[in-house]
Amino acid sequence: MVIRQVELETVCGITSTLPENTMAEVAFAGKSNVGKSSMINGLLNRKSLARTSAQPGKTQTINFYNVNSELYLVDLPGYGYAKVSQSEKEKWGKLIERYLHGSKQLKAVFLLVDIRHEPGANDKVMYEWICHNGYDPIIIATKLDKIKRSQVQKQVKLIRQGLGMRPGTQVIPFSAQTKQGRDEIWAVIEGLCMDKEQDKEQQG
Repeated sequence: MVIRQVELETVCGITSTLPENTMAEVAFAGKSNVGKSSMINGLLNRKSLARTSAQPGKTQTINFYNVNSELYLVDLPGYGYAKVSQSEKEKWGKLIERYLHGSKQLKAVFLLVDIRHEPGANDKVMYEWICHNGYDPIIIATKLDKIKRSQVQKQVKLIRQGLGMRPGTQVIPFSAQTKQGRDEIWAVIEGLCMDKEQDKEQQG
């Protein structure tokens, strides 16, 4: 994917009306310190479009990034952030659920997990929840540069087992530092969006 133009087009908070977009959407979920903003910046070849912060949990809205006026990357609020009250977490949960149920253009949900660690309880709940909402999550295993190459397969297996993944689920190791995995993620996104265009042509 050649990134010609990107803009943060829509920001939706807890009480916002979600946009009715006509272009394909792909969404990214992950807990607060998993490196989601860094990954989005890496995908879009931008240094600070998605705000990264030393203080996890900054993404408290659903952010829609318009890419080349062709598709949207959708950044979902980070979960599992300890300093936020339970009622606040529940509101974010309802916001994400409203989006997953309500978007007519959502083609896939990517779930980010830290490749260094076994998935935590929040990761498992999020994985099952995305499946429950009718999507097969594609897993992005972040922070790939923090482990040795010889450990990658072992850690991927740990993630598969820890999440209780469905057979055939794709896991893409990714590093925001080296950009390894970037092309694989774009290949998946472009494949999904091409399917949408073909569907449109067949319907037309």
